[in-house]
Amino acid sequence: MRNKSNKGKSVGIKPKTSTRRYLKKTWQLYALMLLPMIFLIVFKFLPYYGLTIAFKNYKVAKGITGSEWVGLDIFTKIFGKRDFWPAVKNTILLNVLDLIFSFPMPIILALILNEIRTKWFKKVTQTLMYLPHFLSWVIIAALGYQLFSVSSGVVNILIEHMGASPIPFLQEDAWWLVTYVLIGVWQSMGWGTIIYLAAITAVNPELYEAAHIDGANRWKRCLHVTIPCIRSTIVILLIMNLGKMMQGSFERVMALSNAKATEFTTTIPVLVYRWGIENGKFSEATALGLFQSVIGLILVLAADKVAKKIGEEGLL
Repeated sequence: MRNKSNKGKSVGIKPKTSTRRYLKKTWQLYALMLLPMIFLIVFKFLPYYGLTIAFKNYKVAKGITGSEWVGLDIFTKIFGKRDFWPAVKNTILLNVLDLIFSFPMPIILALILNEIRTKWFKKVTQTLMYLPHFLSWVIIAALGYQLFSVSSGVVNILIEHMGASPIPFLQEDAWWLVTYVLIGVWQSMGWGTIIYLAAITAVNPELYEAAHIDGANRWKRCLHVTIPCIRSTIVILLIMNLGKMMQGSFERVMALSNAKATEFTTTIPVLVYRWGIENGKFSEATALGLFQSVIGLILVLAADKVAKKIGEEGLL
């Protein structure tokens, strides 16, 4: 009887003991996770309460709770503003161009790097292509103006020496749009290859051997083996990029903007900054940001649904 009772007691306290032992062994991991969790709660979850500003006539003196509730009046007001629809159009235009030109480049670059057999050359090339990602847009814009300025830009000096007229890369709206896209491709393509190269390393080498035995050259192996194997990664990243269709880069637009090219520089993030920070219209800026986020969520869910219908896993 004693043995049975003691056995019952030991069984009862075993989960607690194992939990304590587990926490004693892994407490360092939880300690490392504590700071990111605090950051996530403070900067990602607590601000949700501030979204109520979009439905209130917010006054700083009265605070969020003391401000008058006006429902959807703020949204009706921002939809009727003169700058709203041009900002939506410009945001969609810039992001569509980024999607067309910037999204495929990391894939192409990863496929090219995967075919390079000289290890030192491959490593040096990857490092040089990763560097622009770590530069701020202020530095990149300064480099852009040094290269593409009409009077003193290196590119235009070379064009003049060749006997042609200088091109206003950043001083005319159409040329500004082309330069904006090209600089964005240069800045992002190196860093984007990391994910695709990681996906390519997971491809079974036996598939390449089988394709080689069947007479497939490098191009056909890339087309019929590599790309199909990384298709799920491409689809997931495409869905995530579609979710950013209404966002855009505030730093990028502001750093490259100037007084001479203004047609495409008014985007939703820029408008949020102007309304909220410059003019102090916090309700309108919050409503615009909420509208932007809701549209992005709808695009992600729609793209995920389409991806599942064509046989891909999707995000959810």
